[in-house]
Amino acid sequence: MRSITTFTTRRFSSIQKKKPRVVILGSGWGGTTLARRINKSLFDVRLVSPANHFLFTPLLPSTAVGTLEFRAIQEPVRTIKDLSEYYQAKAIALKQENQLVVCQDLFKGHKFEVKYDYLCISAGNKTNTYNTPGIMEREGKEVFFLKHLYHARQIRNRVLECFERASNPNISNEERNRLMSFIVVGGGPTSCEFTTELHDFLKQDVAKWYPDLISHIKLTLVEAGSGLLGSFDKSLADYYLEKLIKKNIHVRLKTAVSGVEERWYPSEGDVANTKDEAHHYTVALFADGTELPFATMVWSAGLAPVKFVKESNLALHRGKLVVDRYLRVPGHNGRILALGDCATYAEGEGAPLPPTASVAEQQAYYIGDCFNLYYKDFDVFNERNNKEKDVPFPGPVAPALLPWQGVEFLNKLLMKPVPEFQYKNRGAMVGMGFGGGVSDLTNTDLPLPKITTSGVAAFLMWRSTYLTKQLSWTNMALVPMYWFKQMVFGRDISRF
Repeated sequence: MRSITTFTTRRFSSIQKKKPRVVILGSGWGGTTLARRINKSLFDVRLVSPANHFLFTPLLPSTAVGTLEFRAIQEPVRTIKDLSEYYQAKAIALKQENQLVVCQDLFKGHKFEVKYDYLCISAGNKTNTYNTPGIMEREGKEVFFLKHLYHARQIRNRVLECFERASNPNISNEERNRLMSFIVVGGGPTSCEFTTELHDFLKQDVAKWYPDLISHIKLTLVEAGSGLLGSFDKSLADYYLEKLIKKNIHVRLKTAVSGVEERWYPSEGDVANTKDEAHHYTVALFADGTELPFATMVWSAGLAPVKFVKESNLALHRGKLVVDRYLRVPGHNGRILALGDCATYAEGEGAPLPPTASVAEQQAYYIGDCFNLYYKDFDVFNERNNKEKDVPFPGPVAPALLPWQGVEFLNKLLMKPVPEFQYKNRGAMVGMGFGGGVSDLTNTDLPLPKITTSGVAAFLMWRSTYLTKQLSWTNMALVPMYWFKQMVFGRDISRF
């Protein structure tokens, strides 16, 4: 009986129509949105990513100081409905002639290959250190990036460690000042939001539990350019800067970090410095010749391509994959597409798009609709077509103007569908801790007044927008719960 059942099952499965395989690299805004959008009854969708979760990046700075908890801003990849396979691995090489992605798992380092009919690269970027001396050497010790959940956890533990060490009565005031010196590098939205979140934590929670340390705290924001929030309306950027100064945050504009130097205090009885870990400290060096001892630096100053993209042998421009107006990588018959931070238009195809979550999400909506509406009709298994004939260009696709699922009919009403990808400006927002923020709608394509807002109104817009953008009802309940807990009971100061 068992053998008959097995035979029948195998025979039934063998006559099913084979679905084209879409392999997606990355579980960020582009990769996760695309994996959720593609019709799984038409395509075999497989996702490869070293992170087994989607991270809601706009709220990442909040987790680094305990305003939100880590699990409230992530969604497991395996909850994507009808996903064929997920591999927790890094894509390390591309065999274009055989349509294979070489992957390496994160646990034992085993290598394996994944066959694709279509490859969608949404690998994102990594933090750019601009080869600044000492940054990579001290990363994870005194220097921290802010792109992933584990970065936020590292920062949170480091900040609390510094307070506990500074509260020790046996250390000198010089060392206490250094432990209470926090530097944030970069003038973009992530850096500004983290700076204000850290300020609120220091003012609202540290003042309560470490009152003797308040006078030693120094929070410095460093930006190499002439102003903060360069993509925002100048009036909003000036307003944000003014508010930071009023909060006693030291803002250094037109100041580049030229290096981080490791130094040692002299041991007792020694004339020269010795590399005794007990006397170790770090100093930030600036291009203007000044120095600033510190214990914690959060570096969020730029983006650089990941190794897979650099070594893919695909066309690159300034470290990004070159795509056409249909987000296809030229020269690959429409089988390789790229989206998000790792992609940029070929020369003459369009203006460069900002490396934001909104762009990646809109591109994922577009590619998903291309697959569901048009690419489904192309027979990838026809031997004559398989490697010689291009996948036909898509027909009209409505831009994803409104940023919520289930309102596609409104996008079609508000925007004219066209075959090429169209980016639509949804406006820009930056939080400024509890009760503050800025919102720039001067260039938006949304059917809203072209205005700027600041203060409480921008804060409420910021929170309501990101709350409604959560991917699950679970996080839609958890996020306001933690906001309420922080507002009424304060942030957790446990280190674990």
